[in-house]
Amino acid sequence: MLNPKFVQFSTSDNLTLPGLLFEAKNSKEVAVFLHGNGSSSIFYFDDYSFAKELNKKGISLLMFNNRGAHYIQKLNVEKNGIVERKRFGMAYELIKDCVPDIDGAISFLKKMGYSKFHLIGTSTGANKICVYHYYKPKNEISKNVLVSGGDDTGIYYTILGKDKFDKLLSLSKKKIDAGEGEEIICDLLPEEFLSYKSFYDMCNPDGDYNTFSYTEVLEKVKLSTKKLFRHFSSIKKPTLVIYGEKDEYVPWGIEKIYAILKKYQPDFTYKVILGTDHGYTNNIPTLAKIIAEWL
Repeated sequence: MLNPKFVQFSTSDNLTLPGLLFEAKNSKEVAVFLHGNGSSSIFYFDDYSFAKELNKKGISLLMFNNRGAHYIQKLNVEKNGIVERKRFGMAYELIKDCVPDIDGAISFLKKMGYSKFHLIGTSTGANKICVYHYYKPKNEISKNVLVSGGDDTGIYYTILGKDKFDKLLSLSKKKIDAGEGEEIICDLLPEEFLSYKSFYDMCNPDGDYNTFSYTEVLEKVKLSTKKLFRHFSSIKKPTLVIYGEKDEYVPWGIEKIYAILKKYQPDFTYKVILGTDHGYTNNIPTLAKIIAEWL
């Protein structure tokens, strides 16, 4: 029976984040779980199969709410002895914020006695792992698991269309330059809730969010001026890549995107879970077992 421990730890830039630590008996090995964006929170999971399967293998699991959890949240930030209340959540997050978040998690786990670390990222969490390795090539991670990494930039380009995409990107840059980047965009779909700075971070083709540029390659759309898949290519550690066969955000089919990824990282392990979607509906136990066995 699982008995998670509620924990809090400080990021390397002094932000306090909450999480759950599922400890395997006498374990020195731990996986850090990075959730996706949107309304994500590790406290509302209805299936903790990741923890169950990893604990069976003697691996502990830390699941924590990164600063992109929920759409909006207010957290205390301490700087030079002064505590300031600031807005976080997906609406305000910049993907490079994953670096201090992950560093803080690793530092906390080292103090808990752990010495071997893995990263597991689902959806945008997979993108964050790539960004982390890009900016921290010398790190303490042993293995990575990238689950259903998303082409967020390409998805927004497709949904909005070129004219609206370009218009909002330009407007977002002007708002940021004017010091108004935290204002909320009112031009997006009803379910979308983003600030100008977060939209620009997510949709700037030359930015860090554009990690899995499937739309550019497969639709032959020229958006970026920088090298594509540079974050993914930067990973030097053993890595498992997993997608669901029916991932709704990969309309080209898994074979086509794996053909692209293998050009950049031919030595990674690639797996497909048949008959499942982006959220692995009814297939979380299968996903968890594959990950635990590979680690």
